[in-house]
Amino acid sequence: MSGTEIVEDYSPNFEAWINDFSEWQTRIGFDPSWLGDYRFDIKFDWDTAGNKIEFGDFEGMPKWERRMQIPQQNIRDAIITMISVQGDTEFASVEQQNHLLDTAPTEYDKKSALRIMCEEQRHGWQMAYVLCTYFGEQGVREASKLLERNALEGTRILGSFNAPIDHWLDFFCFTHFIDRDGKYQLKMLSTSSFKPLAASMGPMLKEESFHLGTGANGLRRIVKQGVIPCELLQKYLNKWISTGLDLFGTDDSTSAQWAYVYGVKGRYDERESDIDADREHLNEASRELYFQELRDEMRRISSARKEGEPDLFIPSDKFNRGIGMYAGLKYTITGEEFEGSDDDYETYLISVLPTQEDENKLMNDYMKQDWIQYREWKGN
Repeated sequence: MSGTEIVEDYSPNFEAWINDFSEWQTRIGFDPSWLGDYRFDIKFDWDTAGNKIEFGDFEGMPKWERRMQIPQQNIRDAIITMISVQGDTEFASVEQQNHLLDTAPTEYDKKSALRIMCEEQRHGWQMAYVLCTYFGEQGVREASKLLERNALEGTRILGSFNAPIDHWLDFFCFTHFIDRDGKYQLKMLSTSSFKPLAASMGPMLKEESFHLGTGANGLRRIVKQGVIPCELLQKYLNKWISTGLDLFGTDDSTSAQWAYVYGVKGRYDERESDIDADREHLNEASRELYFQELRDEMRRISSARKEGEPDLFIPSDKFNRGIGMYAGLKYTITGEEFEGSDDDYETYLISVLPTQEDENKLMNDYMKQDWIQYREWKGN
């Protein structure tokens, strides 16, 4: 196997899953006619996948290409979990976002969001194919669950993918911060010891770059337009960034350690790094790279603000955390430990996170104007 391969022959198990997928689209209100001539191709880039296991206790051995080559059931289970979580996020985001198409501020934004939703579905389709094709009945069961959980019911695996995306500012924050986390997760799987999973990541990463670019460009256009005050925008940054940081998982994660030992999931910079991995702090290392990238990108976005508007910034990684060493602790957006009672802290949170009053003002005042810089759609 070499090069990028598009698979068209499907197993009976996957054909049955496709029927369930069509029912899922109907159930969530995604009209298949919106797809136009878009196809859910199965794409494998075997060249970028590599042939030898690149890290962990099996380093140097041939990558596993079939289920029965994987030496232990617990390693198979770990791979299935990785594939299932990734697929779950793809379908969840479509459930969270598809209602926004009717209120797009420009045709460019509508077409961009629709492209993202098409590609997210293809990514989920790819993960379901890998489960059904390589992992027998266990894989078929997990592929079915991808369509049974629902973001609007709060049953998706990861918290960010159950969060409501109520309007286009949420959408741009989500695609900028949460899809950027998605880029990290895909790249960490691109070196996987299970070759079909690693080979799936190259095409997915190419498509994912458009998703997070849409978020960055959307926020930049909002800042340039100058209708929504930066003080209000900052509250939405505070809201979404903490949940993006939580997506990297717990500190000192044993599951991350074992995934590394098995060669299933590497570091974000696995192929670029010339230092040995700190196996006890894998999540923290990737989270810090992500956090620094957010800070660099926000400096570029903030530079477009109008004169007199306050600087936009990335809040401290200690603020409002639900996972990790700072989970449930009281810190300010600038990283200082909060001095005061729990009630005082709740009052503080109200001042730095979006309130219902903020939502009403956003929807009924600012978004009634030309609140985002116009951009013309020049795609197909």
